Amino acid sequence: MDMRPDPLIMMTTQAQAPTTTPTKVAAKNVNVYYGAKHALKDVSVDIPEKSVTAFIGPSGCGKSTFLRCINRMNDTVASCRVEGLIQIDGKDIYDPALDPVQLRARVGMVFQKPNPFPKSIYDNVAYGPRIHGLSKSKVELDQIVESSLRKASLWEEVKDRLNDSGTGLSGGQQQRLCIARTIAINPEIILMDEPCSALDPIATARIEELMEELRHNFTMIIVTHSMQQAARVSQRTAFFHLGILVETGSTSDIFTNPTDKRTQDYITGRFG
Repeated sequence: MDMRPDPLIMMTTQAQAPTTTPTKVAAKNVNVYYGAKHALKDVSVDIPEKSVTAFIGPSGCGKSTFLRCINRMNDTVASCRVEGLIQIDGKDIYDPALDPVQLRARVGMVFQKPNPFPKSIYDNVAYGPRIHGLSKSKVELDQIVESSLRKASLWEEVKDRLNDSGTGLSGGQQQRLCIARTIAINPEIILMDEPCSALDPIATARIEELMEELRHNFTMIIVTHSMQQAARVSQRTAFFHLGILVETGSTSDIFTNPTDKRTQDYITGRFG
């Protein structure tokens, strides 16, 4: 099976983020261990703000592990140990004085499988603003819910059934609801771990269009197995292999002129 990206897709890759874009997330010599297993090895990378950065690589290469370091989701794994430095806006996110709950309010996450709460569509989106005290009245909360659903391109489809269960939506709608739930607390960064892998092509296209819209207001980092998706939606791409960050650069450079043979071999389908 030919795994090479479609040249037409590569030609239509989104315009690259300017090189002067400020860094939002900076990682230096990050190592992650699960017990004795060394899962990530000396990862260093700068991620620019208000753009889409894609992490690509074969299964088990460490890309999702690194993604989960950025909002300290790995804290919930007892055997996990993270070493090195990860900063957001120049501040160490593993500083013991930093509250992980507050960090996760700044760094939202959308998972591989849509996971709406077993609540109404309205309450799914209102949940975060309620617990973080972001609204002072029902009117304000209504405005946040509507605004978030509009940003997630879902408002027109659900505005007349906000009291219906979120779990009754289609898979693509559920994923957009999860995105609305994430942006309702106005995070600075949105992490997406294979957000389209459980969706059909039409729903995937809607999510990709949404990523392009959201990147103007949020720093977005996505993990994807689809090189075509990375080429379509991202401005920068990082290639992981066997726990090592092999190469990072503009998406067009990674796909058309990689500097490392391992990247070239993966892009052309020789492994992965």
